[in-house]
Amino acid sequence: MSEAARVPFTETKAPESAERLHRGALGLIDISASTMANIGPAYSFYFGFAGIVIMAGIGAPLVLIAAIIAIALLGNTLAQFSRAHPSTGGFITFVGKTFGGTSAVTTALMCGAGYIIAIASVLVISGGFLSMMIQFYLNVSIPWIIFSAAFTAAAMVMMFRGVAVSTKLAGFFFGFELLVLLVVAVAALIKNGGHLSAVPFNPSKITHGFSGLAAAFPLGIYLFIGWENSAALAEETNNPRRNVPRAVFMSIALMAATYLLVAYATVSGFGYNGTLLAAAAIPFISVAHSVAGWLAFIAYIAGLTSTLGVLIAAVNSQCRLIFNAGREGLLPRWIGKVHPVRRTPVNAIITFVAVASAITLVWAIGHWIGGHGNSLSALNFFFESSTMGTLLILVVYFAANLALPFYYRKYRPQEFNVIKHLILPVLGMAAIAVPVYYLCKPGQPTPYNWFPYAALGVLVVSIIYASILVRRDPGLAGRVGSIVADE
Repeated sequence: MSEAARVPFTETKAPESAERLHRGALGLIDISASTMANIGPAYSFYFGFAGIVIMAGIGAPLVLIAAIIAIALLGNTLAQFSRAHPSTGGFITFVGKTFGGTSAVTTALMCGAGYIIAIASVLVISGGFLSMMIQFYLNVSIPWIIFSAAFTAAAMVMMFRGVAVSTKLAGFFFGFELLVLLVVAVAALIKNGGHLSAVPFNPSKITHGFSGLAAAFPLGIYLFIGWENSAALAEETNNPRRNVPRAVFMSIALMAATYLLVAYATVSGFGYNGTLLAAAAIPFISVAHSVAGWLAFIAYIAGLTSTLGVLIAAVNSQCRLIFNAGREGLLPRWIGKVHPVRRTPVNAIITFVAVASAITLVWAIGHWIGGHGNSLSALNFFFESSTMGTLLILVVYFAANLALPFYYRKYRPQEFNVIKHLILPVLGMAAIAVPVYYLCKPGQPTPYNWFPYAALGVLVVSIIYASILVRRDPGLAGRVGSIVADE
């Protein structure tokens, strides 16, 4: 047993009757692949890089470098928490153990709302992307909602069967998309080898300088959403104190290298022409077309499998956060039940997908009522729901960075390290403040201009609910984090 595992905690331990997941079902490669499948590099890059280019121009790769630094700082926070207290509750447990029951319930609601809203964008775009493919190649229009419903149902069946089965499938999808991204990027670089240069890494090439970089920075962060996946799988991972931190940094490093290579190949493929680059709906697909038509078709397939991988990996990990919150009494306890045979959090999966589907329906009704029924495209919903979900998740990231130094001073003072446990999380908070500011600053178009108020409303309601719940259940604070992954 490691030294970290032997350090005593002043906490309430879980009762023997607590619902437990399938312990030891996953290894380092499994959770790393699941984490990168959750990030979904093809899915994220296809739809996110175009927005980065519009705001930052051909200097877009520099935005990715800034986002990589910010995510690495967050990775340190998650790794430090996971080494000390591996938990399926992830950030909910870490913040709650530090600041008490009210903060735990508030974080559970903010985290759950953010991830569910964000996953709604994946449910929609999974069908939307296939609908776009069919329209492009066959000139046949089929409503995206049909495909979205079918993909979601199939993904749920896989998740019900067990974490090992669904995680390996998501990992397979990730392997395919990564191979395609690398092949297309290398082929594009070879084709355009005669005019390659370091222009995309020249700060003067960022549109509007620092303001352009800062405006695009939130989308750069979005490309990495899902990097924290492995922490939620801690209970089902062998040796989580070692493997979860390793999976976090392995995933961030591999995705950082992949994004930089693919971004450079994409910008170079357009001959460093910012106008043409910004005009492309999915720049990477356009670059693939410029190399070979058959390569573009495979790139389309990779985008579809990437989206399905994100759907499986994201719901798999993120539903476990609300499962653990239900198990500990932070949310209704029926959410914290597992299947008696497969040990999967069936109720949490159903709740997660049902609420995400309901959000999609409310969004559609809102557009119809508002007279904007013609904008009911999968891409519109993707951009709107992913932005709103990211805003809530960033607040949770900020809270986790804030909690880290207090946690180590409270529970592990003998291990406190000024760099790891103070300086890096403070820098992480600063990095998070930038995208939050640019998502909230005045002048945003509708409906983005009311997202900050919606986020504030979710926060206020969460705090009120948490205060009432903790007052009614004084023992709640002691149960937060009582189920340690390897104990």
